[in-house]
Amino acid sequence: MTGPLNTDVAIVGAGLAGLAAARRLRAGGQSVVVLEARDRVGGRTFDRTLEDGTVVEVGGQWVGPQQLRVNKLIAELGLETHPTFNEGEHLLDLHGRRTRYRGSNPPLSKLGLLDLAQSATRFERMMKRVPLEVPWAADGAEAWDRQTFSTWIHRNTKTASARFFWDVYAEGVLAAEPQDFSLLHALFYAHSAGGLNVLMGVRNGAQQDRIVGGSWQISQRMADDVRDAILTNCPVRRIEQRGRTVTVVSDGAEVDARHVIVAVPPALASRISYAPALPALRDQLTQKLPAGSVIKCNVAYEEAFWRADGMSGQAAGDHPPIKFTYDNSPPSGTPGVLVCFLEGREARRYGTLTPDERKRAVVAALTQYFGSRAAKPVEFIEQDWTAEEWTRGCYGAHFGPGVWTQFGAALRVPFGHIHWAGTETATVWNGYMDGAISSGERAAAEVLDQV
Repeated sequence: MTGPLNTDVAIVGAGLAGLAAARRLRAGGQSVVVLEARDRVGGRTFDRTLEDGTVVEVGGQWVGPQQLRVNKLIAELGLETHPTFNEGEHLLDLHGRRTRYRGSNPPLSKLGLLDLAQSATRFERMMKRVPLEVPWAADGAEAWDRQTFSTWIHRNTKTASARFFWDVYAEGVLAAEPQDFSLLHALFYAHSAGGLNVLMGVRNGAQQDRIVGGSWQISQRMADDVRDAILTNCPVRRIEQRGRTVTVVSDGAEVDARHVIVAVPPALASRISYAPALPALRDQLTQKLPAGSVIKCNVAYEEAFWRADGMSGQAAGDHPPIKFTYDNSPPSGTPGVLVCFLEGREARRYGTLTPDERKRAVVAALTQYFGSRAAKPVEFIEQDWTAEEWTRGCYGAHFGPGVWTQFGAALRVPFGHIHWAGTETATVWNGYMDGAISSGERAAAEVLDQV
């Protein structure tokens, strides 16, 4: 290692948050050095390529019309979106009953639909009472934070079908089981995105659009603006504050700066050594914010055969390890690609198997949903985010019982010249690409206010 580099601001992590911070700081006249542990930029966004050159996203991918910051950035970077395929009939295969349907309402029994509707109405009424900047200050926060989301589900539903959909919601949105996080966190998370229909929906929802050519391009094009400042293969081990100087020590470089922005997931931020030590509240907060568990699978076929059958490719049901699927084909429709997820306990259970065993289980579930043609994919690409050394899980961190009310106040408070970014710190679209981008820009603004 040579002598230390000197810069105005050192940024830990070249994901969406770190890159957004770097661009904003450069625009504000500050010099930056971005230290990235991986050999690539992008963090939790990443794309892979099928043998025919088709790009499939193995990390964050969807954007919705309400996600104003990421949509503005997409246009600014010269990227385009295309709609998620949403035509034809959806499939529900639940409790031994297989039903094809259209629209957003699942074909449950009348009692099941009423049960789901009344619990959703109750949930959203409480959700709107959670202030996004200070969730711990909500009227009712203490009671909501004492119980798990699972506890609330079982107290507020009477039917197995309604409970199934709440379970799928928890797994699909947070990649965690309902018992893993508090009711207060569930309420905050839904409020930060604008409600349940937005979170779960395709048309006018969070899954409405995809990036032509893959979402990793957002990170890559942001990185192009600060490419000379990015150092890869440089995992940060220690951050030392001495007077007006902060020294960031990584495996590949040492950087002296006036400010540092830590833009990595909380679990990784907790593994950095700090001198002086972090305040107890902040340190314990990062100890209590585990990431979700998810393995994302793109399963490719010669053609999107489900479309010819009048199906959208969206299926939900109780065939482990897959609870739901989407059509992830390119705009041309060829090849046909189904994307599915092993989340929560399914990711933890099947993550212990070999890749071949996992592939067989996933393909078997798809065959249950879509028939014999699903049994013969031409390619299978998976990404186990829990096994990624510099991520350790997706989509974001979740707050267990008691965490928001006892430790949440430390989430965004700077420590000396150290500032915090990352989608987990966002107040709007927490856990999403949009939230990551806004968090980086917010941390950059904090620094610029002190210049």
